[in-house]
Amino acid sequence: MGNFIGFLLLWRILGNPVIAILVILLIVYLLDRRFVGMFPSFTRPLKRMRGISKLRTIIANSPSDVSSRHELARLLIERHKYKEALELLESIHASSEDSAEYWDDLGTCHLNTGNIPQGEQYILKALEMNPRVKYGRPYLRLAGAYKTSDREKAISYVQQFQAAHSSSSEAYYLLGSMYKDLGRNEDAKQAFKESVEVYKSLPKYKKRQERKWAVQSLLKSIL
Repeated sequence: MGNFIGFLLLWRILGNPVIAILVILLIVYLLDRRFVGMFPSFTRPLKRMRGISKLRTIIANSPSDVSSRHELARLLIERHKYKEALELLESIHASSEDSAEYWDDLGTCHLNTGNIPQGEQYILKALEMNPRVKYGRPYLRLAGAYKTSDREKAISYVQQFQAAHSSSSEAYYLLGSMYKDLGRNEDAKQAFKESVEVYKSLPKYKKRQERKWAVQSLLKSIL
């Protein structure tokens, strides 16, 4: 009712129902970005493209710049350009063997270019070097790679992720999503419930960063 009254007021002030709706949507978006974070950022893709362009220029002027090559590969992975990212990562192999993040990125590229066993090997190497590399998300990538071909292995990787992040609302949300993909609906429902409960127990300073996952878990458990 409050939203409807607000819409009527804006309609009267602006004199156009379409503009009033757009203003309401903008307000909702800004509030979400400030307090929840469920909606995607409109500026993130633009920043990523600028970053890619800048790094290409740096590498053209300094081909031996390892850190720029790795950062460019990471941004290309975000854009799902795995083949190009793989070429960059292979070019810095000798200088990056001590980096768990490097092995995870390399494995991710292999997973997404059809070489799943090799990708799994590299990601497991990253996790062996640092079990908490990238907050445990490599486990979820492995689970996603095997969710259709080897469901038991996929579940095992999900459970390993959960074990590393038992106090994270996001961890339980991602666990529930994976269970849902695997057709384990009751386990998914329980994981979404745990996500909300974990959020309630978090200290105030951590709730802002976990709120998105708690809200999504609540919505999925209802639906």
